[in-house]
Amino acid sequence: MTDFRPLILTARPDAATLARFETLRRQHFPPALNRVPAHISLFHHLPGSELDAVVARLKLAAREHPRPGVEATGYRSLGRGVALTLRSPGLAALHADLAAAWEPLLIPQDRARYAAHVTVQNKVTPAEARTTLVLLQAGFAPFAFPIVAVDVWRYLDGPWAAVGSVALRPA
Repeated sequence: MTDFRPLILTARPDAATLARFETLRRQHFPPALNRVPAHISLFHHLPGSELDAVVARLKLAAREHPRPGVEATGYRSLGRGVALTLRSPGLAALHADLAAAWEPLLIPQDRARYAAHVTVQNKVTPAEARTTLVLLQAGFAPFAFPIVAVDVWRYLDGPWAAVGSVALRPA
């Protein structure tokens, strides 16, 4: 039976960096609303019926694209939250390649300019978000990390279920 629930794709950093992101999210995201793990979104909504084709295209991309390096450059306001801003020409190239291949499947949000980030806080008051932003900016130092895989998730009306992962080749 075909599962039509949407697919979400995320870029997975190395384990130590992912743990760092999880810690930030646990510290600053409202606990009752924190239903998904810390993540770097690549695509927010691909048709669930296309799972096999999505995974096949990811495997091809994994052969074509080495693990991208990423630089965490600072924090920015989301209005009602805070995000860690990321810069990565390699990750942007991977996203562009996949977006071109899946163009007919993309929702407007996934057609927009790609801006890699990690949401560490969301759905709080603007005042709380401003306080968090000042706190996080005060102790920030840029850092770099690799993306080691692309993870595929199934959207379950709030939480996500892991479907699979495609490892990226070392540079």
